Amino acid sequence: MALPTPLRRLAGLLPALALGFGLAASTSALAQTATPSQGLTAEQRKAIVALIRETLLQNPEIIQEAMIELERRNAVAQADAQRSAVLAEKAKLVDPATSAIVGNPQGDVTIVEFMDYNCGFCKRAVEDVRALVKEDPKLKVVIKDFPILGPDSVEASRVAVAAMTQLQGQKYFDFHNKLMATKGRINGAKALEVAKEAGADVERLKKDMESAQTKGVIEDTVALGDRLGLTGTPAFILGDEVVFGAVGAPALKQKIEAVRKCGKTSCSG
Repeated sequence: MALPTPLRRLAGLLPALALGFGLAASTSALAQTATPSQGLTAEQRKAIVALIRETLLQNPEIIQEAMIELERRNAVAQADAQRSAVLAEKAKLVDPATSAIVGNPQGDVTIVEFMDYNCGFCKRAVEDVRALVKEDPKLKVVIKDFPILGPDSVEASRVAVAAMTQLQGQKYFDFHNKLMATKGRINGAKALEVAKEAGADVERLKKDMESAQTKGVIEDTVALGDRLGLTGTPAFILGDEVVFGAVGAPALKQKIEAVRKCGKTSCSG
């Protein structure tokens, strides 16, 4: 039979309808929502249910295609939300009171890394960051302690944050890299050992790591990471983009050059 205009419109929306429901859920939900106030009779509602069922049974790939599209849209929405958050938190991201600044403090491009001393991928990424700093004299790197892997990580970060008052620039970067290279689980005791080797006053560190200021820095950074939607480490902020994982020096270098060229991590589009 020829379907009335409202029914033809609903039929054209079948892919979208499949997006939100499984087969059984689709038919029952639509039967309930197609009310007489929408100009559909009981017979028409029954025809809609039958048409949806028949279409999905004959073309089950519709559901898969719709789910892929849903994932794509969610990814785009998440990226857009993170870009907005990055722009809103721009000052916090580079605040020297809550960060370690290495590389060129007056660099023309800034890369911010959220890291955890017990993160295996962070240990892999530290070599990438070292290579970038060595190769690019105009790169500013901001290191932010984001201890999300348990109490040991929190202890290590408290030592690292406290060490910022004694070690700056390359000295801090050397301490940071050596701590990252330490084998096994890194806790406060191991962090203090590495800090001592780097020339820090351990007794002063022990006092500073327990201070409200040090604890406040870590709490602020964790809260900042939450606002940015960071769910793991390492996470890099470049331009207005959040880059997750140890993606490698070449990928980061490409994004850095794009930011230098056009202000975004991708100059296309």
